[in-house]
Amino acid sequence: MNRFSYTLLYYLLLPVVFFRLLLRSRKAPLYRQRWAERLGFFKAPDQINGLWVHAVSVGETIAAAPLIKQIQRRFPDLPITITTMTPTGSERVRAMFGDSVFHVYVPYDTPGAVKRFLHRVQPRLALVMETELWPNLVHCCTHQNIPVLIANARLSERSARGYQRFVKLTGDMLDKVAVIAAQTEDDGRRFVSLGLDSKKLHITGSVKFDIQVTDELLLAGQKLRQQWGERPVMIAASTHQGEDEQVLEAFADVLKQHPTALLVLVPRHPERFVAVEALCREQGYSCVLRSKAEPVLASTQVLLADTMGEMMLLFAASDVAFVGGSLVPCGGHNYLEPAVLAMPILSGPHVFNFSEISDMLTTAGGMQIVDNAQALAQQANRWFEQPLLCQQVGQSARAVVEANRGAQQRLFVLVEKYLS
Repeated sequence: MNRFSYTLLYYLLLPVVFFRLLLRSRKAPLYRQRWAERLGFFKAPDQINGLWVHAVSVGETIAAAPLIKQIQRRFPDLPITITTMTPTGSERVRAMFGDSVFHVYVPYDTPGAVKRFLHRVQPRLALVMETELWPNLVHCCTHQNIPVLIANARLSERSARGYQRFVKLTGDMLDKVAVIAAQTEDDGRRFVSLGLDSKKLHITGSVKFDIQVTDELLLAGQKLRQQWGERPVMIAASTHQGEDEQVLEAFADVLKQHPTALLVLVPRHPERFVAVEALCREQGYSCVLRSKAEPVLASTQVLLADTMGEMMLLFAASDVAFVGGSLVPCGGHNYLEPAVLAMPILSGPHVFNFSEISDMLTTAGGMQIVDNAQALAQQANRWFEQPLLCQQVGQSARAVVEANRGAQQRLFVLVEKYLS
């Protein structure tokens, strides 16, 4: 497939894409809004010739935030545009940056939409987080002499095999990219195998290791924990459909040995909050909602975290962390958020989105892989029963984070060359 065939197919599928947005909007109404932005129609920012950062969703936005703030400090007059693809990512941008950046949704990858976007924003550099590789986006940027830098890039074996099926399209796109800053040597090797010129490759590590924990966060976590009382607390973070059931099954076994335990349940997608609440009540759990500021009593068994932007606070108030997207084949989520807080981490077997990081954590003894609900309960009970072991495992996880910091500065050096 070449770019012409890809573009034709994309245009043909656009009605399906918008229909999917409409379907998603039934549970998350924000998906029904701002469709014009996705086609490149929006009021142009007041300033142009700046930096464009694309972070597809919440995770990429959080990962990019420290780098963006460092750039803002170094270039205080530089206009910055941040694009996302999801409403949750959009809300996160506004919460973290306010009016200090210009924000719109990223245009869909058609020549017309991308050209309209570039005409309005007119960036001098496109900084794309992780692996958002879009042929027309890269082509149009190159045609307008806008360098494209892929930052914090990762490419699993599974994704590489997918790109390999369209080797001409992929190779042409990688030929136009200015720089790929890959997380690991393995990621870099896969990009080169797909056609990337090795001279364009830099191994910078993952900026997710540069996550910072403030004293204010730790203090807020302690205060929240005091409100919950002296009891074992397990957080199940970023859970998906089909996974909440397994977590609740596991927690039933935890309660048999630790009847005062509390589960902090954090579904990945806001549109599932209502369904997960119903699931908790159907299974007989005493459940309160974080969004309603309902008090967590001694009789409360599940705190449903149906809010946004509080994940680190909830980690800081918990003892043991299960990271979701891993008991179902979603590939896992950011294990470094609990790790930097020195928490012992549990994960299911599906970790392909974070395979290198999960290998580091398990090898260091900071994370345990469990295959099912029964194993999840057994390991959580073991850590609750052995506080010293729990602390040692958490410190091992934290040590992995500390040993791998520095990617943010290495990325900043690459970006600075294009902005000076």
